[in-house]
Amino acid sequence: MAPDPGRARLRFAARAVVGIGLAVVVCGLAGHSLVGAVTGGLAALLALFTVTDPTVRGQAVTTALLPFVGLPVLAAAAELHDQPLARDLTFLAVVGAGVYARRWGPRGHSLGVFAFMTYFVAQFLQATPRHLPELYAALLLSLLIASGVRFGLWCYERRLPPAPVPAAPGGTGLARVTTRQAVQATAGAGFALVVGQLVSGERWYWAVGATWWVFVNTTSRGETLVRGFRRVLGTVIGIGLGLAIALPVDGAPVPTAVILAVCVFGIFYTAAVSYTWMMLCVTLLAELLYGLLGVLDPALLALRLAETGVGALGAVLAVLFVLPVTTHAVTDAWIQRALRCVHAATAEAAARLAGSTTADPASRVAELEQLLGRVRLSVAPLVHPLNPMRGRKRRARRVLALLDDCAREIRGLVAVAADPVASHDARLAAACWRVEAAVEALTGGADISVPGEQPPAADPALAHLHGLERALAELATPLRASSGSPLVGA
Repeated sequence: MAPDPGRARLRFAARAVVGIGLAVVVCGLAGHSLVGAVTGGLAALLALFTVTDPTVRGQAVTTALLPFVGLPVLAAAAELHDQPLARDLTFLAVVGAGVYARRWGPRGHSLGVFAFMTYFVAQFLQATPRHLPELYAALLLSLLIASGVRFGLWCYERRLPPAPVPAAPGGTGLARVTTRQAVQATAGAGFALVVGQLVSGERWYWAVGATWWVFVNTTSRGETLVRGFRRVLGTVIGIGLGLAIALPVDGAPVPTAVILAVCVFGIFYTAAVSYTWMMLCVTLLAELLYGLLGVLDPALLALRLAETGVGALGAVLAVLFVLPVTTHAVTDAWIQRALRCVHAATAEAAARLAGSTTADPASRVAELEQLLGRVRLSVAPLVHPLNPMRGRKRRARRVLALLDDCAREIRGLVAVAADPVASHDARLAAACWRVEAAVEALTGGADISVPGEQPPAADPALAHLHGLERALAELATPLRASSGSPLVGA
């Protein structure tokens, strides 16, 4: 039921089914075993799912770099298969490096995820050195097929403007969020690895995988806690579906292939809107793969749930006690960036109305939408139904509503500025100055003046600026509660 503007998620999911399906078929035609086909399919899935550079050229470069991290990691995992201590320490190193790589933006994130998942898949398939030639060939062939689909057969991004990707909050040393998260993820994965091996000496890597994926695309303590809850919930529902679907199918090739395609579509279609639904699809996909490998039974499903719980617990303990990144600090940083973007968009629109041919307010609108998405993600712990702090929940919802009002007024202002016959007068300049002052007050901690009642503006641009002024003035109250407490607390 979630909106899908431009059917972007539909195209994303449909292309994934085509790309991954072709990769698996070609691996089969090339004579690879089931293990090779599974490796190839997962490599294609990761290439199509994790590469998120804003430009097609950037996506192509990142995809070309995937083998340079995947093949060495795969070799290390296979060579260390019979050396548990070295294998485990290397796995933790891959976890830490994969999270730390996020400091280099979408490309670092993609390469980090691919490195981790390559090591994980080697544990999943019990890969040894004798498997390496086939796994190398399957991985490279599948990446080639996935690239052909993404950049040749179905490159819909060429018709879309590059999407701005907001960078994570900066800093140096342990003040940098990505550095703190790398330490947290390594600590959480260490806990999951030790406890997971106590639960099962054979499937322990599930716990490490659960910890890793809880940390993906999260920044603060609150985001990670919510994501851990959603992962467990999605796994529970997925196991229920596995009992009803995967067990009766029992690895039968044709129905398994059809349901696997549905799962792939579900993973890609729901990823942007529901982590719970995505994990449901991932869990069912894993169960079907175990059915193909001939090892699926109810006890295995129960073990998966237990290991997922261990992994989620490891992530929760890490974010609570190891260099915690507070929800308030992260949320405040994203809100301030969104407000500065509001000011920049207003200034660009005013310059366009004044006759500038170089001003580009439309790009600022796209940037603002991306920043508001990050604000919603960081505030999600507050507005979660299980959050008992009703006062802060109301304030968070009010902030989100007013920021949405700001975005709506900005979109209207930019639409007016795009009209070649729109004019500029002194009232617009004064209103733009008041918007600038309001943003500076909100981001600098100063008092903000509340505008009086404005007469209805005949000029559309002026009407949008008045609406923007009102929304910014009203933001001061929820952002600074009368008690002086932060929006989301420590």
